Amino acid sequence: MKALSATLLLLLVQLAPSVLAVPSEHSRPRSTSSGPIKVDLVRKRYGPANQSSLEDWGVWAKNQREILNNKYSRNPNSRRSSGQNLITNQNADSTYYGSIAIGTPPVSYNVVLDTGSSDLWVADSSCSVGCDGMNTFNPSQSSSFTNLSTPFSITYGSGKAQGVLGKDVVQLAGFSVQNQVFAICDAFTSGLLDTPVSGLMGLAWQSIAASGAEPFWQTLAASGVWDEPVMAFQITRFTNISQVRTLEPGGTFTMGAVNSSLYTGDIDYVNLPSDSVNYWTLPLASLTVQGNSVSLGLGQSTYSAIDTGTTLVGGPLAAIEAIYSNIPDSSPGTGNLEGYYTYPCSTEVNVSVSFGGKTWAISPGDFMMTTAGGGRCIGAFFSLGTSTPAWIIGDTFLKNVYSVFRYNPASVGFAQLSETALAMNKAGGTVPTATIGSVVAVATNGSKPSNSAPAQAVSMISRSSIFVVGLSLLYLVL
Repeated sequence: MKALSATLLLLLVQLAPSVLAVPSEHSRPRSTSSGPIKVDLVRKRYGPANQSSLEDWGVWAKNQREILNNKYSRNPNSRRSSGQNLITNQNADSTYYGSIAIGTPPVSYNVVLDTGSSDLWVADSSCSVGCDGMNTFNPSQSSSFTNLSTPFSITYGSGKAQGVLGKDVVQLAGFSVQNQVFAICDAFTSGLLDTPVSGLMGLAWQSIAASGAEPFWQTLAASGVWDEPVMAFQITRFTNISQVRTLEPGGTFTMGAVNSSLYTGDIDYVNLPSDSVNYWTLPLASLTVQGNSVSLGLGQSTYSAIDTGTTLVGGPLAAIEAIYSNIPDSSPGTGNLEGYYTYPCSTEVNVSVSFGGKTWAISPGDFMMTTAGGGRCIGAFFSLGTSTPAWIIGDTFLKNVYSVFRYNPASVGFAQLSETALAMNKAGGTVPTATIGSVVAVATNGSKPSNSAPAQAVSMISRSSIFVVGLSLLYLVL
C-alpha cells in the first residue's frame, strides 16, 4: 500500500465529482402526444472533488464503506403510458443525477435516483446549513403544497439531512403524482450534496420508506398508468476514455416500458425472495474470478441489493478475500483503504456473476476502480462488514447490462446492451438540459406517514459510491 502514490491521486482526482448547471426553474411545458417521453442522464466521475492527495482518497474510500454499512444496517382511472428520462453523466461514472418537477407551478430539481432507498426529499428554501448555491424548494411558491409538520431526518455514513414532511404534485418523465409525500430539508451536513443536486428520489419499496409514504414509482405502478409495470436503466461508461468532459450523456431511464433499442435478446428476470421485498434484492447464485468459482454461502448470505445509487460493489469479508485470492499478487489495503485491495494493473481481471439465470460479465475496466501508482490498481469490489443484504451491487456491474425493475411479479431483469446503447459510451455527445414537459398520465398518492414519530432513514448519497442517476427532465416525444 505504500506504493499508492500521487499517480493514484491524480487519476482518482480525474474521477472526482463536479457540478452541473442548475436547471431552469420555470421552463414552459412542451406539447406531447402518446408514447414514451425521453430524458437524459448525466454522469460524474467518482472520487473526492478537487483533491490531490492519497489521504483524501483514503477518506473517500472509507466513506463509501461507511455509507453502505449505514444504508443497509436496518431491516428493511388514468390512461396507460410510458416515459423516458435521458441521464446526464457527471465526472465519468460517479454520479447520475436527474431532474424532477415539484409544485404548482412546477419547478425542476436535480435529484439522485436511487433504487437502494425509498424516500423523496429536497432542500428547503429555508436551508441554512450545507446547501449553499443549491436550487431549493419554496413551499410558499407552490399553490398545491401541504405541510404535514412531521419531523424527518436521513442519516448517511458521511452526515445527515433533516426537515419536515409535506405533500405536493411531483412530475417525472411525463408522469405526475398528486399528493406525493416528500421531505423538505432545512439542514445538511456540509458536503452531503454537491450543487446542483438538491435531493434524492428513492426507487425501492414502501416497506423501507422512512416517511412511511408510498414512493413515486410505486404509486404509478400500482395505479395502472404504465404500459408495463417496469422501470429500466441503461447507463454509460467513461472511466477509461481520455478527454472525457465533466458532463457527458449518461444513458436512459424508462418508466412504464422497456426501450428495445437499448438491449438485445431476452430480459432475464429473477424474482425477489418472498421474504425480501424491500430493497431490489436478488440471491447471488454464482461469482467467478479468472474462471474460478468463489464460495458464496447459502440463504441470506447470498442476498444482494441491486442499487443504482452505489458506484462500486460491496460484499462479505470472506467472499471479498476469496475474490482477490484468485488475482495473483493482490494485497489488502490499510488505514482508510481497509476493505479494499490492490493488484497489478498488468492483470486483466475477469469477473462474472449470476443471480439464478444467465451469467453476466463485468468488464476488466469496470473492475479496476483506479490506478494506484507503481503499477498497482485498486479493485472496485470491497468488503462491507455486516450488511443487510450481504451484497450491494452497484454501477460497477450495472454499466455492463440493461437493468429492469419489475413491480409485478416483483423481480429484477438483465439483458445484453445493444450496439445503440454501447455507442453512447463515446465522449462528446450532446448533454441533456433540464426542462419541464407536459404530463401524459396522472396518479394520486393517498399514503401518509406511518406514524407521528420523526421519520428516520439510513440511506446514501456520496460523491462516488452513488450514481446519482441524473435524469434531466428532457421530455422528448418518441
